[in-house]
Amino acid sequence: MKIVFLTAGAAGMYCGSCMHDNAIAKALRAGGDDVLLQPVYTPIRTDESSIASDEVFFGGIHVYLLQQMPWLRWLPRWTRSWMDRPGLIRMLTKKAVKTDPAKLGALTISMLRGEHGRQSEEVSRLVDWLERDIQPDAIIFSNLLIGGAIPTIRRRLPQTRLVVTLQGDDIFLDHLPDDARSEAIALCAELSHQVDVFVTHSEFYRDKMGAILGVGPDRFDLHPLSIDLQPFQTAADPGEEPAMVAGPDDEFRIGYLARIAPEKGLHHLVDAFLRIGSRPEHANVTLHAAGWLGEHNVAYLNELKSRVADAGLADRFVVTESPEQSEKISLLKSMDVLSVPAPYEDPKGLFLLEAMACGVPVVQPDHGAFSELVRSTGGGVLFHPEDTEALVHQLIELKNDPDRRASLGETGRQSVHQLHHIESAAEHMRRTCQRS
Repeated sequence: MKIVFLTAGAAGMYCGSCMHDNAIAKALRAGGDDVLLQPVYTPIRTDESSIASDEVFFGGIHVYLLQQMPWLRWLPRWTRSWMDRPGLIRMLTKKAVKTDPAKLGALTISMLRGEHGRQSEEVSRLVDWLERDIQPDAIIFSNLLIGGAIPTIRRRLPQTRLVVTLQGDDIFLDHLPDDARSEAIALCAELSHQVDVFVTHSEFYRDKMGAILGVGPDRFDLHPLSIDLQPFQTAADPGEEPAMVAGPDDEFRIGYLARIAPEKGLHHLVDAFLRIGSRPEHANVTLHAAGWLGEHNVAYLNELKSRVADAGLADRFVVTESPEQSEKISLLKSMDVLSVPAPYEDPKGLFLLEAMACGVPVVQPDHGAFSELVRSTGGGVLFHPEDTEALVHQLIELKNDPDRRASLGETGRQSVHQLHHIESAAEHMRRTCQRS
């Protein structure tokens, strides 16, 4: 098959959706399909080798300026093409704080209007390229918010199967101003009529987005969240002594691996660590946090460090910013347990699979996709969301029970290797793209 992934970059951030799309695209290529991973807005950033195209459609700088200064569209496009250079986009977005939905309501609406919005010329450029140069059998959109071109694609490429993966669309929509949110949802619902199939990684998110868009469950395919296990193969071989088992006098490492940001709940984990680490019987407990840190969250991290320092535990709180893949796996292998207590209902949770692939049990809030993933794999325990005492209790229980940690870690490791490997995800996506 000839398949195009249209994947929205996330400026300078490591993006779970980008990494997942990249891994599936590579696996589909390995299986013989002709696959192109095409970034939109910004180049993508992954912690492994990327197969993404060097070209960027709907360059973030360009579409933003077209929205703010619509008269630009009357200039010849060659006078504006420099705005879409990947190097320039990377330079101007590498320190980007984040995409602020509250400031982008009008742009979101315009992009969803596609050929009727202020970026109509860019819609034509994308669809011309798809029709003239690619003629794909299927196009996979990384979210519906980049789907404003769907009606034009449907009209000009009627035989192409249109697949939309939903993986956080509601989070962006919920941060829009109320009037923009209502209009954006209405436009997304209109677009959904021309989508052949939606993909989600959990029943929770299928039901949530189905209710928002007015789409029945029969329009969805459920794909288990997956990772490329090859880099993890030496992380926890069968028969190897689990790394998390430690004697009573050894360091016990609580791990965190996600964006260093309030929405991922690092402050909740710090609260739990302060309550545990202050007790003499837990003097061997340390907290190791790793992830991408945006400039807008430096003050947030500094405030957490100050709280830990005030408690006299500064030497037991270690932060690693933006680890590359090999460093990330080494960090995971060194952890005794991992927790990312995000207060919102996360639609995915790739970091859970990565921890489990290393034989590390997880402790997660019982909501969103976490509930299904932890229960289906058996690789960890759940607690009531935002209940710090419950989190403290679960962490202490696992610290005091190395046999249970080892059992949860091995169960999770086996489940990931059996059910959540990227080759399986690629086969799911291949069938979704072929289905008539």
